[in-house]
Parts: sequence; structure tokens; C-alpha cells
Amino acid sequence: MVRLETLRGYLLEEVLAWLLRSSGYRLLTEKDDPARPPWKVLEKRKHGLVVRGRGAWHQADTLGEFQYVPPFSLPIRLFAEAKFTRTKVGLATVRNGHGVVHDLNENVVTTLSNGYGPHRPRARYHYSYAIFSTSGFTQDAQEFALAHQISLIDLSLPDFQPLCDLVRVAAKSVYDATKSMVGSQRPTVYEMRNYLRRHLLDMWDEPATEAPSVTDPLDTLAAGLRRRSSLGLVLAFPAAPFVLGLVSNDLKAFVRYALEEPTHAVRVYRSHRSGGHPLWLIEPRVGHAYRLTFSLPEQVEAWILDQEEGTRSRAHWMTRNLLSAITMYWVDENHTHTFQLHYSSDEFREVSGRPMNGFGGTSDLF
Repeated sequence: MVRLETLRGYLLEEVLAWLLRSSGYRLLTEKDDPARPPWKVLEKRKHGLVVRGRGAWHQADTLGEFQYVPPFSLPIRLFAEAKFTRTKVGLATVRNGHGVVHDLNENVVTTLSNGYGPHRPRARYHYSYAIFSTSGFTQDAQEFALAHQISLIDLSLPDFQPLCDLVRVAAKSVYDATKSMVGSQRPTVYEMRNYLRRHLLDMWDEPATEAPSVTDPLDTLAAGLRRRSSLGLVLAFPAAPFVLGLVSNDLKAFVRYALEEPTHAVRVYRSHRSGGHPLWLIEPRVGHAYRLTFSLPEQVEAWILDQEEGTRSRAHWMTRNLLSAITMYWVDENHTHTFQLHYSSDEFREVSGRPMNGFGGTSDLF
């Protein structure tokens, strides 16, 4: 039987896939690879989807592909792994992610033949890895991730707390229900995940559990998310070896503004808070039409706070060089919009104590 902590992570991965759909992230299934061996790279096995690397097949529970392809690049596929634990994610998890994407990106690209027809190239993709954690990351995990471009997204921010609470309650109810079942009646994790995908992502081609004691809390989780469909998470891409998970308490307000002003200037705030590392806040340079929040890996924060130079000088360097242009993609009815947020170092604000300009320590994201 799956551990409660593991089940929370699995359900959180499905929720994240739902939240990231507006960033162009689409979960893949075996049907997305119609090729036959030896060209086939996606395959469904007993415990779910696997993807072929150069040296092995790898489990791909939450593997998605973005609808946009950057210039002079390959189609991007992203593993989204979620850890819903009480302790920080350690080096082993990040090292495993690096091993997976390294093997996949080293996959053979020479032409192949099935022995009966002409040679042809195997389709190629660029695989990336993002790890979401409700409890942050250890120092060595962060250092390794930054060195190997594994993206770490911290879900311990106050804005994510209501979302995490929804997942926590659902996972506990599902866990208690399955614990009371006999082994032959107990649904697999694969079936539970696919039931949630049916209701969140309209994916109906996979087996799913039908046990009411298990499906009822999953229905409640899906309904709770839909009631807050205007709020959520979007990926952003700065000039840095990581992605940002931007969260907003009114994502519709940001989208309305960005559709009218796809490229616009912003102000950046760094807000200190008790009980956690600082928040970074973004708003338009003119007015307060929206607010976006994110956090940086603690090792980056530690670098900013290095005493060899003044804190403000380091923070200015960070925003001037890494956050000066943040690119975001938004998919609306199969049309991909590109937004760019431009920052001038003159607009940087560092806030001690309570955030300024109406930025509260918490917000009603969910």
C-alpha cells in the first residue's frame, strides 16, 4: 500500500499539471507517440507511462510537452515531480532528476531502420526537470540543481498554503479509505491518478478507480480547484538556469493586462517575512492591476545576502542581470501568447517588515 506522504505527492502532481495547462503544458500519454519500434519513445506499462532514454526506459508519471517551440530549439518536454513532505527535498531526488533527463537528452539520434524499409531519424525532444516541494530544498540539493539546470519551485509560500491544504485533506481521505479495503479491492495509484485526470484534464482513455470511498474525496478536490479556476500558477522564464513559478491571487487580472500590453515594464519588490526566506513580488510599473509572487532558491538568496558586498548591491545585480526580462507563455483556446515583463534596476524596492503598496504577508489564492 502506498504511503500517505507519497500519495500526497502524486495527487499534487496531478493538480500542478492542471494548473500549468494555461502555460502550454499538456500531459502526454502513449497515444502521443504513434510510432512503432524502434522509433517509439513513449510506452504504457503496468504502472503507467514510461519514456525511452539512451540507456533505459524511465517512469514518466507527469511528463508534459509545451505547445510552443523556442527558436533554434527542440520541442520541450518537462517532468514535473512533486514532493509533499515534512522535510526538505534532498540531493538524491535532484540527482535522480538529472540522471533521467541526461539519459533522455543523450538518446540516439542517428537514423534507424526496422529492417524492412528505409532508414529514418527518430524524433528528438529537449527534456527538462522541475521539482516542486512543499517544504523547500536542502542546500546541497539546491547547489546541484543550479549547476545542472534542474528547476526547483518552492511551494511553502503562504500563497500556496490553501492549495496544499486541499491536497492534504483529499490524500488523507483516500488513504484512510484504501487502508480499510482488502488488497484485491484496493485501487492502484495509477487508477486513482487517472480518475483525477478525467475530471481535471478530460483524459478518458485510461483505467480509473470506481470505488466511491476513494472517488468522493477526489471529486471534492477537483471541485475545489474549479471554484478557483481564475487563480493559479504560471511558469516564467528569466535569463537564469531555473524557471520561476509565479503565483497570483487574481490570475485573470494579470492576463487581461498582459493581453493589452504583451510587453510592459514592471517593478520588483523583495519582501522580508518571518518564518521563511523572502518573497519576490512583481507589479506593473504603472498602477496595481495585478500582483505576481515567487521565491528564489535559498542558495541564490544566500548569494544575494553575501557580506562581501552590500545586500542592496547584490540584489540590484540579481534583478538587473537575471530578472531584467521575464518571458511567459499563455495558451488561450489553442492560441499561444507571449508576454515579456521588463525590469529596470531603478524600479527595485527592498521592503523590511510588512510589504509595502498593499502587499500582504498572505493572500487568498485559493
